[in-house]
Amino acid sequence: MRKYVTILALILASMCAPANAADASSPARGEPKAQDTSAAEVNPVVQWNRTLLQIVRTPGAQPATVHPTRSFAILHAAIYDAVNAIDRTHKAYLVTLSEVPKDASQEAAAAAAAHEVLVALYPAFKTNLDAQFQQSLAQIADGWAKVEGIAIGVAVADHILALRSNDGSNAPLPQYVFGGAPGDYQSTPPNFPPHPQFTNWPQVKPFALNRANQFRPGPPPALTSDEYSDGFNEVKSLGIANSTTATPDQSLTGFFWNGAIQNYWNEITQTASLAHNLSTAQSARLFALLNLSLADSVIAFYDAKYTYNFWRPVTAIRAADTDNNPETQIDPNWLPEVGKTAPDPSYPGAHAVISAAASEVLQSILGKQDFDLQVTSEVMPGTERSFTNFSAAAEEATMSRIFAGQHFRFDLTVGHRLGRETADFVVDNFLTRVHGREEDR
Repeated sequence: MRKYVTILALILASMCAPANAADASSPARGEPKAQDTSAAEVNPVVQWNRTLLQIVRTPGAQPATVHPTRSFAILHAAIYDAVNAIDRTHKAYLVTLSEVPKDASQEAAAAAAAHEVLVALYPAFKTNLDAQFQQSLAQIADGWAKVEGIAIGVAVADHILALRSNDGSNAPLPQYVFGGAPGDYQSTPPNFPPHPQFTNWPQVKPFALNRANQFRPGPPPALTSDEYSDGFNEVKSLGIANSTTATPDQSLTGFFWNGAIQNYWNEITQTASLAHNLSTAQSARLFALLNLSLADSVIAFYDAKYTYNFWRPVTAIRAADTDNNPETQIDPNWLPEVGKTAPDPSYPGAHAVISAAASEVLQSILGKQDFDLQVTSEVMPGTERSFTNFSAAAEEATMSRIFAGQHFRFDLTVGHRLGRETADFVVDNFLTRVHGREEDR
């Protein structure tokens, strides 16, 4: 690609500038500068994923109308295509470069792609990102492999950023009118948000799916159905603030997972990547599949949420006298265990969608065998829960939304299916092995 050649030429020009005390030791081709072997070797994919987690957890850093899964998908698509341009064992996601040397540094390519993406998406963090980039490069031996890796990473990142620049994520929020009929989504107490979140997200271009509604589930159950009655009474009993029905562990579970669920799964994937000793190329593919799946799962569930506009449990329970169902009883003062309700429609449940998608990717790539892992809460610092496999973590994260008072069971059932179908589509059709190449894992 012409951009790669141009970037490489610019890097070479900077290397060939008149020598001074600072650059007199610039490497000649084939003569890499000796590296300080005392520096701990760090997987650059995990390293830069941690950086993005730190950014999105910084108050005010993430634009309120842009879902953070978009940033993770762009970051890891760029890292993967940059690393895979060198590794060449799997098909590219979007960007294919020509005349890339096989001995270019995958680690430099990953770091350069990550840095380029994050500076573009979060320019306020440029100083810190620049410093981290230099630290990343300091762990790589100087020489042509490093130079070429940097050029590859920058070229790929710029191309993917350009491809996503008009994906609909910056479109104005559509006007939303709360419904007033039984079953309609309404602003929820006690905070009563004036506008639901991410009403624009169904129109965002998916990263892998053909369209946002590709796996859209059917409608929620009728308010007079047994399925609705069962779901209503379950969350009414288990999800109420200070429930006398839920066990202490169920209540803890509701609080434990009551954070940005995609962050939990990125941390779980960091743990799994390091525990399985994945190479840079293997980690790049795993994180790309994970975050492409999560980003498209979010687009897909917002498509469904704003198609059906189904009320949340707190609204349903406080207005049960309007649902024409003798099996549901009103409680005008009911509030969920975790206090506030997420400001969007109930059906399907986001935690279920994202957890099913993440678990499906991890099991597809790493296998379904038992894997002991500790998960730290996003909202309860220092609190951990233990699991023996990815499915167990996904199941608890899903069920937590009943204990938190956020969702009906049927929200979670269809959400699990939507997440699994999205992930299966991504894994089956993207970043697949090149025919005749040896599988990387």
